[in-house]
Amino acid sequence: MQTPLANIANPSLQAVGLTLQLAGLTVLALLVLGIPLAWWLAHTRNRWKTPVEAVTALPLVLPPTVLGFYLLILLGARGPLGGLWLGLTGHPLAFSFSGLLFASCLYSLPFVVQPLQAAFERLDRRAVEAAWTLGASRLRTFIRVVAPQSRRGLLTAVVLGFAHTVGEFGVVLMVGGNIPGQTQVVSIAIYEHVEALDYAAAHALSLGLLLFSFLVLLVVYSLNRRWHTGLPA
Repeated sequence: MQTPLANIANPSLQAVGLTLQLAGLTVLALLVLGIPLAWWLAHTRNRWKTPVEAVTALPLVLPPTVLGFYLLILLGARGPLGGLWLGLTGHPLAFSFSGLLFASCLYSLPFVVQPLQAAFERLDRRAVEAAWTLGASRLRTFIRVVAPQSRRGLLTAVVLGFAHTVGEFGVVLMVGGNIPGQTQVVSIAIYEHVEALDYAAAHALSLGLLLFSFLVLLVVYSLNRRWHTGLPA
């Protein structure tokens, strides 16, 4: 997957734009994959539930460099997934935006799945089953019944998944390297500025991330408080 951000002259703007693009696509992909997985984990009694939960939660405890190392092997030209991708597209998966997106989805997986699972476990199953009994499709039931009851979990999943992707360092450095306009995200750009003793540029990017993170959390806590007290959002 190519990105047009390489055409931007300012390296810091490249890094910011690429980071937001990566975080947004990661959250979208994880919602598509994470909602069915979280629903299954919330309601299944299958014996594989515990192992699946453990695998899903691995990025929470596994050092990012360890995960990044094995992802690099997997996505490399001689790796099973990287070799297949290279044969199909003619482009390497490691050190590319596509590889970065794949790695980000794995690394941020528990931050999306766990809040969704907790929200689905608190659902009033009688309302869901009543909708099914009345002939509503699963998609319509999710939109009209599940989503409104799980909005706090959905919001938490989106925010945590986005914020965690924005703050990635170890995994993105191992898998994506440091290619301006292609794989150089904000965290890597800050590290590069510090290495070059360009503290002014590092400070500008760091302060921007700090303010952005604070504002996002402020909005989330405000909305959660309103929903908890029943006030209009």
